[in-house]
Amino acid sequence: MAKSEISNTHCEMALPRHVAIIMDGNGRWATARGLPRSEGHTAGTEAVRAIVTRCAELHLDALTLYSFSTENWARSHEEVSHLMRLCVHYLAAERDLFMENNIAFRAIGRREGLPADVLREVDETTRLTQNNTGMTLCIALNYGSRSEITDAVRKLAQRVAAGEVNPQDIDESHIEAGLYTAGLPDPDLLIRTAGEMRLSNYLLWQLSYAELYVTDVCWPDFDAEQLQHALDAYTRRTRKYGGVV
Repeated sequence: MAKSEISNTHCEMALPRHVAIIMDGNGRWATARGLPRSEGHTAGTEAVRAIVTRCAELHLDALTLYSFSTENWARSHEEVSHLMRLCVHYLAAERDLFMENNIAFRAIGRREGLPADVLREVDETTRLTQNNTGMTLCIALNYGSRSEITDAVRKLAQRVAAGEVNPQDIDESHIEAGLYTAGLPDPDLLIRTAGEMRLSNYLLWQLSYAELYVTDVCWPDFDAEQLQHALDAYTRRTRKYGGVV
């Protein structure tokens, strides 16, 4: 059996159900090549296509990609505008891919502040793929985990005020039900590209027991082979959830 076949067989025995990725390094990738940052973001969309396709082929339950954070609005107007145009183009261009691979699309984050054309493409893609039964692709767009938890607590407080929930009965499940990711399994594996060692306000509740994998590879160069390295590393670990094996 070839080495690649061994790797794939090993991976299939213990695949994570849900993979979350912080797609970092687009700007550094472009700068290293003497290109404007916008070219790095454009190249990054090609990497998204390859990884989404491969994860669907592996029959993961969910893949969540950190696309645009609530903090990213602080970037230049030109860069933000380019990222929004890329989002519109990506969603319109990839719907056939989603349908061919039975992928259900879902956007997580706050809608407020997003351009109308972005919201239109998000809603249309969500509508067209809502009956797909394969992998769920979540795009974290205008997303911040602290905002998400705040929104969940606000919803719960409203339910308490309305008499629907007794404060004494509140447990973790009540918080989880109000999160943007409600109904999805928590990520088993977090991948971060470009070597940064931080969570950057991403899925703070959901990543409580996720395995972390950080690579120095910048996102535009992260391909199916790099994904396989991450999955192989995951299968070699023992998950303890605070206990003892």
